[in-house]
Amino acid sequence: MGSQVSKQLEKRKAISTEKKALVDLEGSSGETYPGSDYRPSDRKNWMAGLNPEKLHINQIVWPGTHDSATNKIGIPMITRPFAQCQSLSIYRQLCVGTRVLDVRVQEDRRVCHGILTTYSVDVVIQELKKFLSETQSEIVILEIRTEFGHDDPPEFDKYLEEQLGEYLIHQDDNVFGKTIAELLPKRVICVWKPRKSPAPKHGSPLWSAGYLKDNWIDTDLPSTKFESNMKHLSEQPPVSSRKFFYRVENTVTPQADNPIVCVKPVTNRIHGYARLFITQCVSKGCADKLQIFSTDFIDADFVEACVGLTQARVEGKA
Repeated sequence: MGSQVSKQLEKRKAISTEKKALVDLEGSSGETYPGSDYRPSDRKNWMAGLNPEKLHINQIVWPGTHDSATNKIGIPMITRPFAQCQSLSIYRQLCVGTRVLDVRVQEDRRVCHGILTTYSVDVVIQELKKFLSETQSEIVILEIRTEFGHDDPPEFDKYLEEQLGEYLIHQDDNVFGKTIAELLPKRVICVWKPRKSPAPKHGSPLWSAGYLKDNWIDTDLPSTKFESNMKHLSEQPPVSSRKFFYRVENTVTPQADNPIVCVKPVTNRIHGYARLFITQCVSKGCADKLQIFSTDFIDADFVEACVGLTQARVEGKA
């Protein structure tokens, strides 16, 4: 009992120290970078606002959500706080400016997060299609994977092709150098990551797992995650020469050995430091490597932080 109490005290001290490290870093470096003062007039159509004929796919800093379809997961006030990573629906996330969705499924096509489930993936597809029908020039990356420990939904690739066929941008390395205007009217890059089923092949309507990479680490320590994100990002090729999407997640993860295991209070330890991360990317010379930037509980400021750097790239200022 005594050792467990001692361990928890050490953990709380470590968390406090790491939170202070980010506060101090923010105080010394600020949150100013090229485009940091830019605010899109319409977040629902922010890509259109940057001129689809000028905006290249590899110039975009894509605002993304982690565990996107968890707004109604589990049982409210009972299991939901342990697995909910977003409070907005898929449609509302897209309207606020999200352009990368991270969706986990199980064998029966229900969305899940670990052992907890929510609505059918049909809801995700319907809300995505609603958004696409209301906009003209917004490109969305839809990542769908079979959750760890689950089996692939049968013939899921065919389902995705049937549901999204008219919108799908086919797997092709040349996409990265094209403008949005050159890809239209196709609007969705769908990355399908099965566990056992065959991966999508080159040229198919779906993209394989190797086209969306990250270096996720399982920690609830904010400065540790921040520094790991920076280290792994600095090791990537610049977006101008990269033929895959690379994601950085501005999140930390609840740990089973800690009293605080609900997502929101844990992820709040790092949530407010998205602009600081971009500022550090600029100061450390790796802003040209930042591409997909994801978060839990996405909000307007997070979107605007990403769009601002995108706008600076289009204008040749970053």
